[in-house]
Amino acid sequence: MTLPEGTRDVLPPEWAWREYLRSKLSAHFAQHGYRGVDVPTLEFQNHDHPQDATAFKLIDVGGSVLALRSEFTTAITQLARRRFPAGPFPLRLQYAGRLWLRGQTSELGHLREFTQVGVELLGVRSPQADAELLEVALSALSAVGVAAHLEVGHPGFVDGLLEDAGITGAARDTLHDAMDRKSGPDLAAGLSAHALPAELGHLLYRVMDLYGGPDVLSAASALPLGERARQALDDLLAIAAAFGPERLLFDLGMSRRYGYYSGYTFRAYVAGHAQPVLGGGRYGGRGETLPGAGFAVGLERLTEVAARHLPPEREAVLALDEAGVNYAQTLGLVAERAWTNDPADWQRYAAARGIVRMVRGEQLIEVKA
Repeated sequence: MTLPEGTRDVLPPEWAWREYLRSKLSAHFAQHGYRGVDVPTLEFQNHDHPQDATAFKLIDVGGSVLALRSEFTTAITQLARRRFPAGPFPLRLQYAGRLWLRGQTSELGHLREFTQVGVELLGVRSPQADAELLEVALSALSAVGVAAHLEVGHPGFVDGLLEDAGITGAARDTLHDAMDRKSGPDLAAGLSAHALPAELGHLLYRVMDLYGGPDVLSAASALPLGERARQALDDLLAIAAAFGPERLLFDLGMSRRYGYYSGYTFRAYVAGHAQPVLGGGRYGGRGETLPGAGFAVGLERLTEVAARHLPPEREAVLALDEAGVNYAQTLGLVAERAWTNDPADWQRYAAARGIVRMVRGEQLIEVKA
């Protein structure tokens, strides 16, 4: 019996650990004022949706094309427009749930069915708001025992350079992709394929190397920048000043992944792991009535990297009657009801489950070996 590719079973020990992490993250977000919401699993297909090409599609009885939820940001911003058109802003929301993709290329995981826990900060746009998200992200990971570092970039920086050079269409997409993957060979191939000027190539290679501490921002300032790239750099400088530049790593070659990111983006990495455990950024243009920013934690990936420190599991006992169930629960024990009157079945099950005591009424009974 096999499962569809990109899906998997989750067994009790991992389930317990994941639920512990999810509840800790949710409680942490709530401490910072982020209230929980939920959105439908099924959405109407929208060709403008950033994940439309990779979403699972299905047809309902009325003939409408539906899509399984493939990312949260779009759904949460639509919820905010429906339910909180007048705010109050800033609107702080948190969510948790499963997502589905036909491909296995999501930023936070390589499964086709996976879980994200995240927050959105809506209705405001300021360096302080962006710094708040960075703080909440870093402290949330710390709350579950994960020491991470944040890499911050601004896709508008690279996009501004390309725009100033008059690069559009497929060439622009190719260069964005190569820059974001830090692929020198692909960047060279893209420049060659589209017969782009050598000066642009030299500039993009320099930008690709702009990774590190606050000195990176100074180095970027010395480049020949147009208005958009300069504005993107100014945004990063303002966010860094609000958060503390020494606490960040800057990646000026960070390019776009989703079309809706219009401001800074960030990812959290843990030493020894190549993939980020958290990612997010700012979306919505300056003319948007509902600007927003947010981030999501990949729960499967966090489950892998977080050092396990679950509290000790409560002892389970086999309850032979309802009075035994009540008595065991008053003692703080887990009560599993006996499903048969056969003592041999009780003993076989208890041995397989690791249960060492039974309870009848208010009497605890050792299971015979």
